[in-house]
Amino acid sequence: MENQNADKKVLVTGASGGIGRAIAVEAGKAGYYVICHYNGNKANAEETFAQIKANGGSGEIIQFDVSNREDCKAKLSEMAKNYGALWGIVNNAGVTRDNAFVAMSGEDWDKVIHTNLDSFYNVINPLLMPMASRKNKRGGRIITVSSVSGVDGNRGQTNYSASKAGIIGATKALAVELAGRGITCNAIAPGVIDTDMTKAIIPEAYEMIMKAIPMGRAGKPEEIAAAVVFLLSEGAAYITRQVIEIDGGM
Repeated sequence: MENQNADKKVLVTGASGGIGRAIAVEAGKAGYYVICHYNGNKANAEETFAQIKANGGSGEIIQFDVSNREDCKAKLSEMAKNYGALWGIVNNAGVTRDNAFVAMSGEDWDKVIHTNLDSFYNVINPLLMPMASRKNKRGGRIITVSSVSGVDGNRGQTNYSASKAGIIGATKALAVELAGRGITCNAIAPGVIDTDMTKAIIPEAYEMIMKAIPMGRAGKPEEIAAAVVFLLSEGAAYITRQVIEIDGGM
């Protein structure tokens, strides 16, 4: 069967593990050429790419710091020069620095905002002009990974909640700007997902969180990836400006 997505290139930031790895691997299974981003862990990014290749997919890895505007501009402008318009941008990379707000350091505030929120501009902006100005084939997909913390707020995560809420606002605004060009912009808001990040939660707190989830379990990275891959597809062409919460009914 012919691969209808073979000529469609998709960048996934934070593809070295967790949700980002699952998205990259599932996008590869769907036939996209997947550009797997990492910042500090090249070995993990290579493992992600190895999984893509093992499933018959194709792509490459790329390194840059999503919080560094000049680094992003240099690396992504070169990518745009080499590849032209990407089909999809999945802005997933993120960090947490949790603490009560009264005890939160300025460094922890800045680290989360610069990595999670500033990356919206740093990553998407250098790649947007080729996507928005393509003449013969309009369309494209921008998917941002927010969080239920950005929808509802979460104790001890004022910085994280602010960054993820900002992503939602930015995604909705950009969706309006790009709708006429057939480019969709949507946000995914995961709840508690079984990744290394959630493994760090102390058992007592984790038990309380599970009680707040009607489905009674954490989500799987592959369940987030499935939604992202659908939003990348041609079948999602009329879905834009949406925030899709994937949280087990939390």
